[in-house]
Amino acid sequence: MLKTPVSRKKGTRQVRTIRRCRTRVTLGEADPTLTPRAGLHFVAELDRILAITSTLDSHIGPVKTRRRGLSAGEMVLSVAETMLSGGDFMCDLDFQRADRAGSPLRAIAQIPAATTFIGLTRRFDGAVFADMERAIGELVRRGFAALGEQRRAKLVATRPTIDLDPTDVEVYGQKKEGVAWNYRGQRTGRPHPAVWAEAGVVLAADLGSGRSDPRPQAPSLIARAVKALPDGLARPIIRADSGFFDHKVADAALANDADFAIAARRNRAVWRAEREIPEELWRKAKNMGAEVAECDYIPGGWPEHTRCVVRRVRVERDELRKDKRSRRRRTIDPNQLRLLEDGGAELAYAYSFIVTNLDWDVVEVEAWFRQRALVEEAIKDSKAGMALRHLPSGHEAVNRTWMWAAFLAFNCSAWLQSLAGVDIGPDGRAHGKRLRRELISVPARVCHHAHGLFVRVAPEHRQGVFAHAWRALGALPSFAGP
Repeated sequence: MLKTPVSRKKGTRQVRTIRRCRTRVTLGEADPTLTPRAGLHFVAELDRILAITSTLDSHIGPVKTRRRGLSAGEMVLSVAETMLSGGDFMCDLDFQRADRAGSPLRAIAQIPAATTFIGLTRRFDGAVFADMERAIGELVRRGFAALGEQRRAKLVATRPTIDLDPTDVEVYGQKKEGVAWNYRGQRTGRPHPAVWAEAGVVLAADLGSGRSDPRPQAPSLIARAVKALPDGLARPIIRADSGFFDHKVADAALANDADFAIAARRNRAVWRAEREIPEELWRKAKNMGAEVAECDYIPGGWPEHTRCVVRRVRVERDELRKDKRSRRRRTIDPNQLRLLEDGGAELAYAYSFIVTNLDWDVVEVEAWFRQRALVEEAIKDSKAGMALRHLPSGHEAVNRTWMWAAFLAFNCSAWLQSLAGVDIGPDGRAHGKRLRRELISVPARVCHHAHGLFVRVAPEHRQGVFAHAWRALGALPSFAGP
């Protein structure tokens, strides 16, 4: 906007100055054709390609007498869609119900109210959750079959790794069912997912409390996870941290035609075996400033052909924290730790131990086991990206449904990107915020024309990842049944 010119004298000349100001911005009328979540159309495409809703419903069956309203499968997928688009709490279901323009793009157009979600899922029992897990296992196999030939061949050529790693979800409220105080003094629930590391999908899961020991649940979890793997893969490997250090876990892996690699707990027998390793047997670790060797420690009662691989990392004296609770202090040989504290040595080693029946070279075993960090990334994405960072209800059945909705959303993210081929580039697979920015929470205008829908997005999304995923998923055939 231009204002009236102002004249002023400068010497003998008259100078005219034009003052400029900001353009006035006015809030106009609401446009009912706009949606902030056009990318949820990708979930609808996944439902068409993999038949997510019908598979869940066929396994779970009816959970209410009246046929009106949403089924169990529709309810779970609708919550998963809400999580994918940034919904963190059950009240986000109510917020997204106001998006009338975007509802035809979703897999489940009729978004349930939060009270409806609670009222229906409170009825779910153990049989319903077992059926839900079997349905998701079938979807994992179907998603594998829908991959391109090169992607399938790459997975077939690699032995599948099933990672076990429970995670604590802190909750608040004394009356919440199924939670307990953990060793940190937090009131928590404890999801136990089994993740197919190479494909990045959850195969099976349990939900316990903060006091739940993962080892008694592990044999059943391993059996269900192995069963959920697609046919035609090589012999799987169970990989777990020291919380699963138990010969029964190793026996369960072998009983399900799998091998095992489990982090060992540090005890006196382990330290004695480590001290007997000749110095010339230590070898440089792959892509890490560490050394690797094998010791003769074999835990009592473990299967035949069990071996122990050791990794050590240098620790300088000035790196040692004085706090007795420091995790690093627990990884140092007690004899070396005393020398560091007394000033008798300037450096020591921090040790890690892996008990396994794999016959690979020790350097290869240690480098492969280090990739267990991938499951930690998956759990982080299911918590920070898919709203598993809290369990919102006081009812255990509702929280278990919330957990499975989060894992279904996590799997949908993996299927979306792998089927569309948008996770192959240098940036890899998108998680959390980047997933929503590039693929899900994309604003658009939804236009109805000639009995069809037209989605108009900004120029930046008309080319690039969003447009590529739109074309790639649209070209895949619909699920035609078994």
